[in-house]
Amino acid sequence: MARILFIADHHYNSFPGRHLAPAFEGHEVSFFQDDFSELSSSSLCDDYDLMVLNCIADTCNNPLPGNEAEEQVKAWVQAGKPIFLLHGSSAAFWHWPWWRQIVGWRWVRPEDPNGIERSTHPVRPFSVQPAKSSHPLAAELKKLDLPSDEIYIHLEQVCPSWTLMETQTDEGTFPMAHLHQLPQGSYIGAFLPGHAKEVTTHPDVHFNIRRIADWLLEPVSA
Repeated sequence: MARILFIADHHYNSFPGRHLAPAFEGHEVSFFQDDFSELSSSSLCDDYDLMVLNCIADTCNNPLPGNEAEEQVKAWVQAGKPIFLLHGSSAAFWHWPWWRQIVGWRWVRPEDPNGIERSTHPVRPFSVQPAKSSHPLAAELKKLDLPSDEIYIHLEQVCPSWTLMETQTDEGTFPMAHLHQLPQGSYIGAFLPGHAKEVTTHPDVHFNIRRIADWLLEPVSA
């Protein structure tokens, strides 16, 4: 049983973290909503095995995490510990320049500090398929036919990654789940679908999230 730190915001009263938490059943989950205080703990690296984020700092009137949180999250990355980014959490700490460079595919907010054109999220039903990928985890994930939800597209790729799942829309083909390893040894995984309750409670969404989380906890060579 792993020790998981799960930090979420209420995301415009959709409460995705609350709905997705059952995907991690069987692990010891410490869940915090609209509360970044645990990130400032000096024992963060010792207390948890996996950090799961479903939040974007400075949205929903939440304060930006401060210097102590930045120090501990950076120590987590440098220790080679895994991070799982749900929905828009590639922008969880968008105000830290180093964070913007390590997340694989980055959700770009309006008035981006790097001057990159913003990402978009049309809302309509969509399908998500396992990608034709060299990473074996892609073949273990379930195809999803989802009801109307935010479709996160036009993200900025900031470092090489494996695409695990993708969607094809009128705008193009876009990654919906991805995975990469940083030079420090840290693995970062991401799963993008998940705003509407019908999606965040979908059993196959939970299956895919759980499978990626389990891989992050016990990574094997790609």
